[in-house]
Amino acid sequence: MPKITFIDTEGNKRDVDAPLGLSVLEIAHRNDIDLEGACEGSLACSTCHVIVEPEWYDLLTDASEDEEDMLDLAFGLTKTSRLGCQIIMSEELDGLTVRLPSGTRNMMG
Repeated sequence: MPKITFIDTEGNKRDVDAPLGLSVLEIAHRNDIDLEGACEGSLACSTCHVIVEPEWYDLLTDASEDEEDMLDLAFGLTKTSRLGCQIIMSEELDGLTVRLPSGTRNMMG
């Protein structure tokens, strides 16, 4: 099974199973990773913002205009920022590494 590595705000790495077809957000929630996802993946917030390690970023499909709009609201935005709900696991992404940002901005609550 593919794997994904989450790096928390303190730099700790955690490798977890990443079933094909699930989003990074869903995988985080299944493994008790602290990735909020206030809108439950409906592209209505930026709380599932992750920072993709640069070597993986170009393998991802391009962000949609809706995702770009939500990312503009994300805390600590970087050149390799994406929304976890929009990254869907595939064989090609086996080993994907994402960093959790130091904070989130929840406009929903």
